Amino acid sequence: QVQLVESGGGLVQTGGSLKLSCVASDGTFSLYRVAWFRQAPGKDREFVATINYGGDTTDYADSVKGRFTISRDNTKNTAYLQMNSLKPEDTAVYYCALGRKPIRTPKEIDFWGQGTQVTVSS
Repeated sequence: QVQLVESGGGLVQTGGSLKLSCVASDGTFSLYRVAWFRQAPGKDREFVATINYGGDTTDYADSVKGRFTISRDNTKNTAYLQMNSLKPEDTAVYYCALGRKPIRTPKEIDFWGQGTQVTVSS
């Protein structure tokens, strides 16, 4: 069982930036694809971004493409989500997740973090 701990969430104004971090509990982290999902109140959990094992292939939801960047450092068992040009509609709880299959939906996830709140004020 891999434990994931997210950090870096908070309150930011429209147009601001935040960088989320996700630390895994052990070195099997490098055997998994990483993804970030988010869930706003009253809405389903939605895909945000994913990165492959080696960190050389990424994919993004259209709503964040060009504004968010996912990355990973396997030497630190850590993944990141750099979020720029934030909008009020980005407000949600953001979850880090690991999966062995290509990730686009929650069905592909093996392990979830506990989530970190991101709030963007207008």
